[in-house]
Amino acid sequence: MPRPLGELEDAVMTRVWKWNRPVTVREVLEDLQQERSIAYTTVMTVLDNLHQKGWVRREAEGRAYRYEAVSTRAAYAAALMNDAWSQSDNPAAALIAFFGMMSEEQRQALRDAIRIVQGPDTPPDTSAPNPGSVPDPGER
Repeated sequence: MPRPLGELEDAVMTRVWKWNRPVTVREVLEDLQQERSIAYTTVMTVLDNLHQKGWVRREAEGRAYRYEAVSTRAAYAAALMNDAWSQSDNPAAALIAFFGMMSEEQRQALRDAIRIVQGPDTPPDTSAPNPGSVPDPGER
């Protein structure tokens, strides 16, 4: 899994993911300059680094490049969660603690995701607690 993005890399990738199309250094620069003072060469270096790390692909357009995300922000978030979870010496306890940190809206999204992954024709597993049943932090 790629390392987590740094703060500036994340700011750049946020724009690339949000726009969901090939972008130029100038476009990213102009948007970032609404929030901070930043140089063209800094944005160019960050995009080049992201390209070297495999986060974006680029295509030459004249003397410049257009950059496009290799994967989605959702895939990035999933990889971060998977990496963190795989480092736990007690994955079940880590999941229970994680579920306890979730809002009700997040727990409902998890239930929905589990139903999608299991598919409509998958019978519920009655030998163990329902994996779609995320404990409410107040129930512990």
